[in-house]
Amino acid sequence: MIQPTKIDGGLSGEGFRFGIVVSRFNSFITERLLQGAVDALERGGAASKDVDVIHVPGAFELPLAAKKLAVTGRYDTLIAIGCVLRGETAHYDYVCSETSRGLQLAQMDTGVPVMFCVLTCDTLEQAIDRAGLKGGNKGFEAGLGAIEMAQLSRKLRGSSKSFSATGKGRRK
Repeated sequence: MIQPTKIDGGLSGEGFRFGIVVSRFNSFITERLLQGAVDALERGGAASKDVDVIHVPGAFELPLAAKKLAVTGRYDTLIAIGCVLRGETAHYDYVCSETSRGLQLAQMDTGVPVMFCVLTCDTLEQAIDRAGLKGGNKGFEAGLGAIEMAQLSRKLRGSSKSFSATGKGRRK
C-alpha cells in the first residue's frame, strides 16, 4: 500500500516575517480585522519587530502594495485587509473582481503567499459580523492562515530539492 508523504504547515509564527496591507476605506471594519490579524500573529509567536503594517487608500490599491512588498524578499507571508460594501452601481463588482485578481497575481508572480482578507459584503451589518461579532474575526483567521502558509512555504522550498528535474515528483 502506498504511504503518501504529508506536508502541511504549522501554527508557530516564530522566526517568520509578515507584512499586512490594510485599506483605510471602511476603516471602521478594516481596523478591527487588522487587530484580529495582529492578535493571531502574536498568539502564534511572531515578534512585533517581524510584523509590518502598511496602509493604503482603498481595496483597489492592495494588490500593488502587496506586490511591492513581496518583491522585497523581506516577507514570508502577506495579509491583505480590506472591506468593500455593495452600493447602487457596478463599482462594487469592478473593485471586488480586480482586487482579488490583483492579489492572486501578486502571489503567483512572486511566490509569496498573500492571505485574502477582503470582505465583500452586501451590507454594513454583514461586515460587522465578520469583523468580530457573529462570524468571528476574519482578520484573526487570516493571521492563522498566514502563519500556516509561511510554515508550508518554507517546507515546500526545502522539499523541492528531493524531487527530480522532470517535475514528475519522483524522489532522487
